[in-house]
Amino acid sequence: MKTIHWFKPLILLILVAYPAMCVVWPMPQMMSTTSTVLTINSKKFTFQSSSKSDILHQAFERYMNISFIPLGKQIQPQLSESFNVTASSGSLTSLKVNVHSSKEELNLDSVENYTLTVTAKGATLDADEVWGALRGRLETFSQLVEPTESGMFQINETKVIDFPRFKHRGMLVDTARHFLDMEVLYEHIDAMAYNKYNVFHWHIVDDESFPYDSKVLPEVTAKGSFNPKTHVYTADDITKIIKYCRYRGLRVIPEFDTPGHTRCWGRSKPNLLTKCYTGFLPNGKTGPINPIFPENYEFMKTLLSEVHKRFTDKYIHLGGDEVLLNCWKSNPDVRNWMVEKGLGNNISLLESYYESRLLGIASNLGYDYIIWQSVVDNNVKVMPSTVVNVYKGGFPAELDRVTKRNFTTILSSCWYLDIYAYGPDWKRYYSCEPFSFNGTQKQYDLIIGGESCIWTEYVDDTNLISRVWPRASGTAERLWSAKNVNSIALATPRIHDFRCKILIRRGIRAEPVTGPGFCEYEFGM
Repeated sequence: MKTIHWFKPLILLILVAYPAMCVVWPMPQMMSTTSTVLTINSKKFTFQSSSKSDILHQAFERYMNISFIPLGKQIQPQLSESFNVTASSGSLTSLKVNVHSSKEELNLDSVENYTLTVTAKGATLDADEVWGALRGRLETFSQLVEPTESGMFQINETKVIDFPRFKHRGMLVDTARHFLDMEVLYEHIDAMAYNKYNVFHWHIVDDESFPYDSKVLPEVTAKGSFNPKTHVYTADDITKIIKYCRYRGLRVIPEFDTPGHTRCWGRSKPNLLTKCYTGFLPNGKTGPINPIFPENYEFMKTLLSEVHKRFTDKYIHLGGDEVLLNCWKSNPDVRNWMVEKGLGNNISLLESYYESRLLGIASNLGYDYIIWQSVVDNNVKVMPSTVVNVYKGGFPAELDRVTKRNFTTILSSCWYLDIYAYGPDWKRYYSCEPFSFNGTQKQYDLIIGGESCIWTEYVDDTNLISRVWPRASGTAERLWSAKNVNSIALATPRIHDFRCKILIRRGIRAEPVTGPGFCEYEFGM
């Protein structure tokens, strides 16, 4: 029996030895595999567990469908001689799943580790919580299963010990620049789960549109959305997205970015936004939320109170980036108010005033919060528990600076998927290393993960999936796998394999990223 063991994964060796075997993406922390092949009859195979978890049992049903996809009309895989010489050494009839805790709270500290063992004697998966079972039994196991020409399936003897490198592995999806249909979002969430992402960061509103269907502020939705009848997410839609994500191990964190990025909000609230001036006269433009009017804080309290009832996660993203401070400076009423309040002409103190009141509203509602780094860059005073989302260029220096101030940090800078380049630009995302600055261990510990971001100025239902996948798979492996899993040369055949054998076969319209070639499982075949 030929056996390969790896702790610093040697994927090239596996591809040479067993080129037809599915390679797991993202790379597990520890894995060993042998040339022993076990046959699976999908009609007789079962998932077994004493757990009563509805999350787990619904996943059993879901993964029975996507783990055992027959070849059908797809191009037959060309099995190498080294793979074929080993005849089946037995059959695998079940996978026993042991979940050691009934805890099903989904949060930043949810446990996702698992151990998967597949031998001729049987297959077992052990996980502390149901979330580890989703990552291991469901996703990793299903990626290891291969169809055969006979209509049966096969899997190599394998041992996997796995856990994520970072707790927070998110994807920002912007639904304000272009409205995204629910079915497209579901497909995207499926792809996130296949890549072991665990946070759906919903950038639901922005300057261009307000597709959040508010019942307490209906006029904002009516005048701020592209179309209040067709281009809004209702309370029921939000509940469905949260449930769909939860059953796949993903949290949903909404973002309501203020005081900037609110232009469409002002269509229904004349005094909500600041009037910008040129010289002594208004120039017809509006800027950020006007921080001098008490009613604007009541507006934010009303909105966030409703958001808190609809979204279940402890965290909310409150934005705070790209505030047009010059508009505030230009407005004589704002300047006079600042003098009256003892702020002088220090505009950063005005921003601090707004943010402190906003964050106070969020805290009183029971929220923990995330903000874009602009807020702390402008020396706004925030709570020590604030999570800072780094998005600016030169991210190593930015991470160093933010973590030196003892802020818990999320990185997004190098994972903007809307920045599109000809060729295999997934390599850029794959090569982005959060620890690429000379920091202390304490600083590194403050980096809890990162997020890919898909801004949708030039993205809608027609191209969201192909624009994101499998480019975002590079980010997924960086956030899940060990730091030393970083070879572009080794990752290139693997990401091609993952796209073809997993994403395409499961109906995800992922674009080619490794140049000319073909899939043994072409989309739609």
